Amino acid sequence: MAEVQLAEVVVAVIKVVTASKDPSSLQKLTLAALALPGLLINPAQAADEEVSFQYGHYQENNRNLYNQQSRFKPIEVDSLHGTGKIKLAERINLAFNYIQDTWGGATPVTTAPLSFAGNRNEGIIAGATPFLQNNSLLFDQHLNPLNQDPNTGAYSRDNQLVHTLSAASPETRKQGDFRLGYDWDETAIGVAGGVSVENDYESRFGSLDGRWDFNQKRTSVNAGLSYTNSDTSARMDHDSAPYIETSTFNNQVEQLADGVKIVNGKRQDWASSIGLTQVLNKSALLSANLGYTRSTGYLSNPYKMVTVAFIDPDQTAVDGTLIGESRAFLEKRPNERNQWNVNLRYVQHIQALDAALHVDYRFFSDDWGINAHTFEADWAQPLGHDWIVTPRVRYYSQDAADFYHPYLISNQAANKISRDANGQLVTTPYDPKLLPSNYSSDHRLSGFGALSGGVTISKKFAKGISLEAGVEYYTHAGSLKLGGGGENSYADFNYYVVNGALKVDLAALSLPQAGDHASHSHHHHHGAHAPAGVMFDHMLNAGEMMLGYRYMYANQAGNMLQGTNTIGDERLVNQACDTGTCYVTPNDMSMHMHMLDLMYAPTDWLTLMLMPQFMDMHMTMRPLDGAPIVDILTNPSTDAAVKHADHEHTTGGIGDTSFYALFKVFDNNLHHVHATLGLSAPTGDAGIKLRDSHRQELGYIHYGMQLGSGTWDFKPSLTYTGHLADWSWGAQISGTSRLSQISSSGFAFGDILQSTAWGSYQLTDWLAASVRGVYTVQGRLKNQYNNTYNKIGPMDNPASYGGRFWDVGFGLNVSVPSGSLQGNQLSFEWLQPVSDDVNGAQLEREGALSATWSYGF
Repeated sequence: MAEVQLAEVVVAVIKVVTASKDPSSLQKLTLAALALPGLLINPAQAADEEVSFQYGHYQENNRNLYNQQSRFKPIEVDSLHGTGKIKLAERINLAFNYIQDTWGGATPVTTAPLSFAGNRNEGIIAGATPFLQNNSLLFDQHLNPLNQDPNTGAYSRDNQLVHTLSAASPETRKQGDFRLGYDWDETAIGVAGGVSVENDYESRFGSLDGRWDFNQKRTSVNAGLSYTNSDTSARMDHDSAPYIETSTFNNQVEQLADGVKIVNGKRQDWASSIGLTQVLNKSALLSANLGYTRSTGYLSNPYKMVTVAFIDPDQTAVDGTLIGESRAFLEKRPNERNQWNVNLRYVQHIQALDAALHVDYRFFSDDWGINAHTFEADWAQPLGHDWIVTPRVRYYSQDAADFYHPYLISNQAANKISRDANGQLVTTPYDPKLLPSNYSSDHRLSGFGALSGGVTISKKFAKGISLEAGVEYYTHAGSLKLGGGGENSYADFNYYVVNGALKVDLAALSLPQAGDHASHSHHHHHGAHAPAGVMFDHMLNAGEMMLGYRYMYANQAGNMLQGTNTIGDERLVNQACDTGTCYVTPNDMSMHMHMLDLMYAPTDWLTLMLMPQFMDMHMTMRPLDGAPIVDILTNPSTDAAVKHADHEHTTGGIGDTSFYALFKVFDNNLHHVHATLGLSAPTGDAGIKLRDSHRQELGYIHYGMQLGSGTWDFKPSLTYTGHLADWSWGAQISGTSRLSQISSSGFAFGDILQSTAWGSYQLTDWLAASVRGVYTVQGRLKNQYNNTYNKIGPMDNPASYGGRFWDVGFGLNVSVPSGSLQGNQLSFEWLQPVSDDVNGAQLEREGALSATWSYGF
């Protein structure tokens, strides 16, 4: 995250809570409100052996800018959460999680009176632009901000506060963690660890937990201890860095040779908790938890500012007005925080309705002056046929932190001009010691309340499969604070969360007998599965289902190619951007794709398949040697785009969703042929834009980093498989035809034709190895973006996409023939490029990894 304005859902919530495992009620509520609550699995409801895939979308509404217009879209987040729990042995269990969040859009970076940015009637205000310049200000003798009417010249008080909004380009955070546990008859112990990584932040965490059951298991005591170590390395945005005062963090701000500033910081979090759960009777239970967290180090947000108005106390008022000057300071929070929380929960089963009532109260307190209360209730009501509807309501209220200030007034000159003993003019800058020790205008540290209501609907199907969908709407307002005294209405906003989940209870699946499974495998899959990189390789029998997960990773790095030859910087500058000039070139690009394979066979000759996908992409760039310097005066948009290329570009979220029908053509138990007809729906965003820079619109991001094609695509294929003893083989030809020559963004990707053949040998009854060859042809892009975009490198040239590619793959297929994990299939394949013949100028490929898991039942 390279911008000076980081999405608030990430800095204050996801980093602290999910990384540190901090159980505080304040952070838990904020996480629930801002970090997609539907993505978090409730351990009390989770099965002992389970796999789940969950998606959530968070969307804020527009902020109140008091009749001024902002061209920035509100913050939004797409999140993916995958989890699995399996038993390694009778008493040993393993749980693991993968979380990926991608966010972008506008978020407040500071707060100031509306009049601070000049004449509000011209619309040049902090709330409508990302500017944080030093401005001359007017105040009355009581230090109230003044606004001057442009027509009459008359002054009037203008105390209306407004947020300074600034937009972020898409950013992605990834977290992986695990827990290994051992259960005795009445006790259990677990050890956990993980890492959370994003462009400017990394945290590593570990924990220990234990549980003791007694009183015939009607009473349980649990305790836990966790430690988190985090590093911040935030790159200050080139647009705003010149206006930001960093003097209070001089020992943590690193200035690079090119003038870029990096804010570095380290923090540590120790957290402990102890809890008691008591079964009251056959229909009710009560639980209580007490937690303590100590945080030390750099606890500030490097992307939040505080506006300070400097007013020279020695000046003489003119017509009752005083002159001041504004500065934007990095916020400064204490470097220590002690937090306490108490959680109470009551669960009551209502036998007459076969429903369950959950009531929760959480209290949070810290030495920053924040006291918070959370009241939450939900009602789980079965409707029959394994449907459950769960309405919920939540109320939250907190006091403001002691050091929270919407903005500051300092009774000193920003730059005091005087004469020395020799009569020479001397400029004396402000004294940082006259500012408060700590200060923040982050509205999340203000006094406010939040009220939300939502509903979740779930359906349990046969064989342990459950689907869940939910929506929740939130209102954040100072007037909702318990007891009053909350922040003014300028900080009010609304937001909503939608989410969906697929859960599979592995223990509930009906497993076939070992002999039946072997017969099933040979009948349908003809020996080993195809390599992991091959899709649509097999069909199912009538009535059978299969659930699968597919991960694909591809990376490009190294030399730039033109056709089959390496091309140098000089030719890239002059030839790779059509008739224009190239200034940068890709240095590294990676793609991660997560897909679900949901298969069902209504008959022996037809198998239906649904494949939703979630993806993210990253690109770094380097300047081209010999590229001319951009003239900022004559071409400010290109100049801003070139400077923006210093930052890593990231996109992520839902990709296109595909539907397939597989038709059996021939099958004699040794040889099998089937045809596939597929249609891809353009659910992935093909219009992602870079954030705007000052008043310059940077426009669309590079074509290859869009999440979808933007068009409906036809995807047919023909597959042949065969086997003999321990050998199996296959071949497939497949294609992608764009059904439109133009998308809503103006372009369309080229058509694709791919042919592949493979062979596999069964090394043991559970392990097979494979070799595969692949040839792919892809056409150039059709048309181009229909709105603003800057061609600053080959990745922005439609002619630099597609080509002819040869690859060889090496794979392993693992199947579990017996035991509690019988029926699970794991496949891995590395695809190594052999030859590239690219269109235009492109970065050479380094290789691709495919990994799949599937379970048929």
